[in-house]
Amino acid sequence: MARPLRIEFPGAAYHITSRGNARELIFLDEQDKKNFLKILCSVIKRYNWLLHAYCLMDNHYHLLIETPEGNLSKGMKQLNGQYTQSFNWKHKRVGHLFQGRYKAIVVDKDTYLLSLCRYIVLNPVRIGIVKNPNDWQWSSYNSTVGNTKAIDCLNTDWILSQFDEDRTKAKRKYRDFLLEKEVESPWKILVGQVILGRSGFIKKITGLLKEKEEIKEIPRVQRYAARSGLTELLDKNRLDKTIFEAYTKYGYTMKEIAEKLRVHYSTVSRVIKRMESKKK
Repeated sequence: MARPLRIEFPGAAYHITSRGNARELIFLDEQDKKNFLKILCSVIKRYNWLLHAYCLMDNHYHLLIETPEGNLSKGMKQLNGQYTQSFNWKHKRVGHLFQGRYKAIVVDKDTYLLSLCRYIVLNPVRIGIVKNPNDWQWSSYNSTVGNTKAIDCLNTDWILSQFDEDRTKAKRKYRDFLLEKEVESPWKILVGQVILGRSGFIKKITGLLKEKEEIKEIPRVQRYAARSGLTELLDKNRLDKTIFEAYTKYGYTMKEIAEKLRVHYSTVSRVIKRMESKKK
């Protein structure tokens, strides 16, 4: 069974989403949402996370967190597991609540974290449930701008510090920021389905990805998220060797290599077999 790639290191920032099984509801009433936030705060305290933004919808949730100690998996296992137990007990049901494993996108904090804070709290507006973010009480927006008291585990310091040293001015500028026209969806520039960052950020975590390339249960597009492009890899002066490396070292398929070189699949296959025989 395929399992998603988890990139964990001290100080990593993530956009987390988790959906109900078969898109069913994970919150049936307000008390469910309150209970989830209570469990979330206990997890954040235990694992020393930083929560920058959140939004609870009826059949899924969004979190934007940092993990100073690089312990995402441990905390998420407790969060979803404990909430599922609580939900099932309350509503007298059994079985899975969430649809498979949660999705975790590792984020370049210096470049994209602020835009994701906006993306998350605007989710109810984007899908038409409310007209303004302040009309949805189950996101971090109202707490960030000071309309309501924040839950104990919400950290608004980083977001507001991006706008002004004066917190009153920062809150006003943050509200204005949310009213600006959103730029292109960040999900269109994801690398390997799991990384949101520029080239420098991707290079920093390349070593972490290398450790995952042999875990076949992880989808190939995620295992090789930081690999070089075929145009860069295929050196015309040593083509047989670079074809072999593109296939064996960087995980490209024979079909992908053949299409890039505009040759028949069988040509690439013969090159790889020939190089394999030389290795023996």
